[in-house]
Amino acid sequence: MKTEKQNTDEGKDTLVKAVIRVMQEVKGMEKNSRVGSGNSAYNGTKDQDVKEVFNEALARNGLTIFTIDIEEFTQVDRWEEIDNYSKQMKTKQSIFTKIKGTYELCHVNGESKILKAIGHGIDNQDKGAGKAMTYALKNCLLYTFLTPVGKIDDTETTHSNDIATPATQPTVKVKPTLTGDKIDKVNEALTNGSMTIEKLEELYIIPTQVKELLITK
Repeated sequence: MKTEKQNTDEGKDTLVKAVIRVMQEVKGMEKNSRVGSGNSAYNGTKDQDVKEVFNEALARNGLTIFTIDIEEFTQVDRWEEIDNYSKQMKTKQSIFTKIKGTYELCHVNGESKILKAIGHGIDNQDKGAGKAMTYALKNCLLYTFLTPVGKIDDTETTHSNDIATPATQPTVKVKPTLTGDKIDKVNEALTNGSMTIEKLEELYIIPTQVKELLITK
């Protein structure tokens, strides 16, 4: 025989019941977006699609989710390389951002649950943080409600040992430009034989107007 408390609990809408209903409604999502290009490209699920599906399901079941804390780490790497289009040496940069987001899943009856998720983002300007926050919240939603993505998750079909490690970006040494204020010393070295034009060109970028002032034999 059921107690009065058990009867009351069965009739009460709870956070757990609401989460289960969302899981029943959002049974899976497709990887309908190609992210990146070349060998590093992969299939993913659009952030817009994830939010649209969960917004409707959460609202129908009296749930909402708040971002209550962000722990952020950013690393900036810079290097020099030849631009493919202009063929000139240019400075490149990559900004890697990692965040750990803390979220609160709340039900209209006052119950709540703290959730955490990790997100990474890489960009060459200022979008790394936005990408990291997007992935963290998307991962939080998908994993909280155990939502399958695609036919089978990538981690189930590809072993990490089968993925080639990306090649490191080669470091290109940039030659300094030979300026006019060094002409006297350079010409002295050319005159006494301690420097040759060939060696000078290996060490410096020599503008035409400076080259005309050099002592050549």
